Amino acid sequence: MASSTHNTRRRLAGLMCALRRDRSGATAIEFSLLALPFALLSFAILETTVTFAAQQVLTNAADEISREIRTGQLTLKNTTKLQFEDKICNEIKIMVGSTCSGLVWDLEAYNAFKDVPKKIPLSPDGDVDATGFGYDPGEENSIVQLRIFYKWPVLIDVMQSSMANLPDGKTLLYASVTWQNEPF
Repeated sequence: MASSTHNTRRRLAGLMCALRRDRSGATAIEFSLLALPFALLSFAILETTVTFAAQQVLTNAADEISREIRTGQLTLKNTTKLQFEDKICNEIKIMVGSTCSGLVWDLEAYNAFKDVPKKIPLSPDGDVDATGFGYDPGEENSIVQLRIFYKWPVLIDVMQSSMANLPDGKTLLYASVTWQNEPF
């Protein structure tokens, strides 16, 4: 019986040595352990990159349009509210498509820089409160603020819980420019 136990131990030891040397399934096991974290990290990088690119497009649009207002190229006399919205949409359509369905904007003239709002107007449920938003590019030397909001859809569902900051699961992109019109 002692020799039987000794033989069993020898066989187990030999089997363990053979398993330690056998690497045929190691790559498959390592891949299965790393595939999900790698995919999640790749999706997070992709989602963040696309969102930052959309934010930059929105900021550039605000800068371009504000320059046209500041120099007198866009005024109440030559641009309606609908034409102005179309202009914003044309500037950002490379990222949002031609419908601009999540676009909200406000263009207001003020008497002094201290009167310009500094906070994003949010409703109690956390969405953009567009109450009082208007279209007033101002006159010569007036102080004007353009605020553009876009409700950006989070493209990858896994990222929605960490990237969305609006109640409908979207991310609020925001660009604001304040300036004083030139004499035109």
